[in-house]
Amino acid sequence: MNPIKKFILNLFASKHFLGSDSKLMGLLRADTILQNLIVERRVPGLAITVIKEGEVVFRKGFGYADLDTKKFVDPQNSIFRIASVSKPIAATALAQMVSEGIIDLDASFYKYVPYYPKKKWDFTIRNLAGHTAGIRGYRGTEYGLNQPYSIKESIEVFAADDLLFEPGTGYFYNSYDWVLISLAMQEASGIPFEQYVHQTVLKPLGMSNTFTPAPIVKSIGAEFGSENNKEFSTPREQTEEISSFYTKNRDGFRKAISVNNFYKLAGGGYLSTSSDIAKLGQAYLEKKVSNDSVLGQFLTSEIINGEPTYYGLGWQVSEDIKGRPYFGHIGNGIGGYSNFFVYPNEKMVFSILVNCTNPNVQDELDEIIQIFLTENFNDSLS
Repeated sequence: MNPIKKFILNLFASKHFLGSDSKLMGLLRADTILQNLIVERRVPGLAITVIKEGEVVFRKGFGYADLDTKKFVDPQNSIFRIASVSKPIAATALAQMVSEGIIDLDASFYKYVPYYPKKKWDFTIRNLAGHTAGIRGYRGTEYGLNQPYSIKESIEVFAADDLLFEPGTGYFYNSYDWVLISLAMQEASGIPFEQYVHQTVLKPLGMSNTFTPAPIVKSIGAEFGSENNKEFSTPREQTEEISSFYTKNRDGFRKAISVNNFYKLAGGGYLSTSSDIAKLGQAYLEKKVSNDSVLGQFLTSEIINGEPTYYGLGWQVSEDIKGRPYFGHIGNGIGGYSNFFVYPNEKMVFSILVNCTNPNVQDELDEIIQIFLTENFNDSLS
């Protein structure tokens, strides 16, 4: 049998495919690009989910969740570090808290966390969410911290440092902003951050494969006076689905260093699947989260000195090379790289997760997204 014909039969074996040759070749091209990332050892494993008009049009795993055991990636069950795609999850919870009147975006951060060291200038929750507060970013080895910090304990890493600029006059992207937001959310509500996220975002949206890192949960539980907080960490039966995490050098892939990301859950700590992240995007398209007046603030770029930052509140907000507006986030962390984009006009959601620190494949991922945006995919293929 012709190898291309055999490939196509395998790709669409579970579905009857009716459509143009253009559509077929588009899918073949997308699949080939992703498969080549594995063959060329550009990434160890990758999961992708694409939704159009509420239907999954492409969902597939490529490569390995674990290179040693040769366990294949499963896009519905393989769990990845999603890095900064955690920010849209946290932003969704913050929007809900704003809607409930528990927290005010324009209130001083000190209203909720009065014990934080005073700075030269005041700053608000909105400043933090839009990265215009002047909080510094990682220094030295902080990117790969492996300390058992609770959210509250972790502020000792950067709390003594001055602001980089007067809040509202500059933009500086970092994850410490969202550490502070999660702390303010805890203090304002009296509920552990991860518990509030679970109750208001993950559970209602059916994101049952999205978890906090497990090792630190007792610390945060103790901080709030409870014996444990296991409900919000990765259940034992799910741990076998957690992918191995890798970094890449000239000699190939190696296991990533051990890190403890619990303290920065809001900015980059969550674990999830490609399918779960796609559910979050679809919930936004279906307006299942918060209300339009609140969400509009989160999904609108901040303006600094008359120029857009292309960042809203926890969301990247921009246009692609064809001028199509989108919101979403790219994430890069130790052992994980992620793309999450929502195209409201096209009613499309893209969720791509890789189990490797920045593998330098963004050009290829951008090409994949453009293929799906260009072709008219109306049949569900998974």
